Amino acid sequence: MRLLQKHLILLAGLLPLSLIAAETLETVTSARISMPLEYRVDGVVEARQQATLSAEVAGKVESVNFDVDDFVEQGEIILRIRDRDYQAQQKKARAALNEAEASLQDMQLEYRRSQDLRKQKLISQADFDKARANLKAAQARKSAADANLAQATEQLGHTVLRAPYSGVVVERHVEPGEAVNPGQPIMTGYGLGELRVTAMVPQSMIGELRQRRSAQVILLEDGQVLEVSKITIHPFANPKNHSFPVRLDLPQTDTALYPGMLVKVAIAIGSTERLLLPQRALVSRSEVNAVYVIAADGKLALRQVRPGNRYGEQVEILAGLDEDEVVALDPVRAGIEHKRQLDAVK
Repeated sequence: MRLLQKHLILLAGLLPLSLIAAETLETVTSARISMPLEYRVDGVVEARQQATLSAEVAGKVESVNFDVDDFVEQGEIILRIRDRDYQAQQKKARAALNEAEASLQDMQLEYRRSQDLRKQKLISQADFDKARANLKAAQARKSAADANLAQATEQLGHTVLRAPYSGVVVERHVEPGEAVNPGQPIMTGYGLGELRVTAMVPQSMIGELRQRRSAQVILLEDGQVLEVSKITIHPFANPKNHSFPVRLDLPQTDTALYPGMLVKVAIAIGSTERLLLPQRALVSRSEVNAVYVIAADGKLALRQVRPGNRYGEQVEILAGLDEDEVVALDPVRAGIEHKRQLDAVK
């Protein structure tokens, strides 16, 4: 065992130091990858769930619990309308129902007695028919009282406005103390996470989009690519610019996207080969971009490249690098090793 260790030490001493150090660097081999050929248009983010809540009853606003930019959970109370009059109407309707139920019970008893007396032929048919008509009238009054109570209860419920879904308030239309009427806007909001992008696609490209049904959304800030869950193409073009409105639904995402933001929409119109490298392999100094290329003998060279579009964590290299070249993935360690190699030559 000791003899084997001595042979390894001697062998390491015979190898160039640059090759030993370079082999410890994490590397990647540049390669051309077949990717979709894209046509890019501007798109605007909008909420799939967006609504303006309106008052359903008349009254004076008692309280408004949320303001612009507040997050509202589904079911939370957004606004209250003074409900004293509606509570009184509900009590009145409930009292009328109790009266109708009591009257119905009396008519039911009267009808049963009339049935027995009619069987014994102690009352006339006209008296029996009158008892039956009174029972039907009492049943109708009971049904009307039920409906009035249900309506009064519903009206009372409308004095409390709740959020139909979780979202963010974007506009508040009323203040406490204001009198509102049915249909008057109260608050506007949109649901978080349920977003889509709208874009205008030129007539010359709409055929490819209809056929391939493939597109991606690209963020302007960092080039992040978002997949599209559904594409909806309007069946007619805008006569002013001859472009087709297109909606692209986005899946649930934690990305900081908000309605009104500008993005790019990449529409697949074919395929092409692109030379890609991981973004972290690039060294950026001012306006110069470069990578550390490792030669077959282990020597490093800082080579300037021209990057193109980003595709997730990958970036396209347009010039300065050929296929099957070995590139260091850690520019910091590669830079240290490169300097050490230059110092060794001196």
